[in-house]
Amino acid sequence: MSDCVFCKIVSGEIPSNKVYEDDDILCFRDLDPQAPVHVLIIPKKHIASLDDVTEEDKELLGHIMIKVREIAETLGLENGYRLVNNCGEDGFQTVKHLHFHLLGKRKMTWPPG
Repeated sequence: MSDCVFCKIVSGEIPSNKVYEDDDILCFRDLDPQAPVHVLIIPKKHIASLDDVTEEDKELLGHIMIKVREIAETLGLENGYRLVNNCGEDGFQTVKHLHFHLLGKRKMTWPPG
């Protein structure tokens, strides 16, 4: 999508502080971190939200979930972390490109807000 900020990050049009990248996903540091470690994990394929995932995306989503553990390990999140997906307006999704927030290095509270 030409107007999607995350697609522009994937294409290199907008720079990012990359943490991990492979053929299918990109992980980069959040510009407004809510924890000492706060990265975003996105598929390179544009999917607007979790509500737009189809059966054809199940391998991609499985790949993301497997990589979360590896990324968390490389970031030193040995004492735990939180993985968050905001979906839709009420879920506070501000960028219409599927993404997961990986947060750590601080004690999380519940409910989150």
